Amino acid sequence: MKLTFHGQSAVEIQTEKHSIWIDPFIKGNDTAVVDIEDVKPDVILLTHGHNDHAGDAEEIARKNNSLIVAPFELAEYFGTKGLTVHPMHIGGGHQFEWGHVKWTQAFHGSSFTEEDGTVVYTGMPAGILFTAEGKTIYHAGDTALFSDMKLIGERNNVDVAFLPIGDNFTMGPEDAATAAEWVNAKLTVPIHYNTFPLIEQDADQFVSSLKVEGKVLKPGESIER
Repeated sequence: MKLTFHGQSAVEIQTEKHSIWIDPFIKGNDTAVVDIEDVKPDVILLTHGHNDHAGDAEEIARKNNSLIVAPFELAEYFGTKGLTVHPMHIGGGHQFEWGHVKWTQAFHGSSFTEEDGTVVYTGMPAGILFTAEGKTIYHAGDTALFSDMKLIGERNNVDVAFLPIGDNFTMGPEDAATAAEWVNAKLTVPIHYNTFPLIEQDADQFVSSLKVEGKVLKPGESIER
């Protein structure tokens, strides 16, 4: 399994046969080094509806006939646009041919802002436990620290955890370090930082503060698991 970070919270998972993207925010993401024309997923997993996570999902899914898997209201929103969707919700899991997806809680908001400024409520935000090829990836989405992260760590053998550190809208580095300790993944990777001035953080300093193994991935950089 190959994992590639593309800035903000965009993570590409390449298995032997499938390409799965989580929150593929490319346009408006100045840290991304990939062109949206080169984003060709079989599946798009969306943690919530905010435009810096789901804003490019319709264009990408339409061009590639991608399946969108998301919390119910967000999936239904994209379904009304004629896209192929699979709605799920927090606590639920499903085995697909390309991997197993289970949704965790996340403490945040979820809405999509249309081009005309209309704000559409898109249900509850979520995190993702994705398992394929014997590996489990935890993508926390946008969230505050919450104590049930201990349960995620206790009940799952997490290989890589992607945790937001940007502060202001999500956990900051101090809370994220606690989350990393609780989740106890074999590797923790910081996300959701430095895309905008309000969420500028020193990712290297965050990783050096961890009591577990951590690694900074620059946008476009990959790891193998």
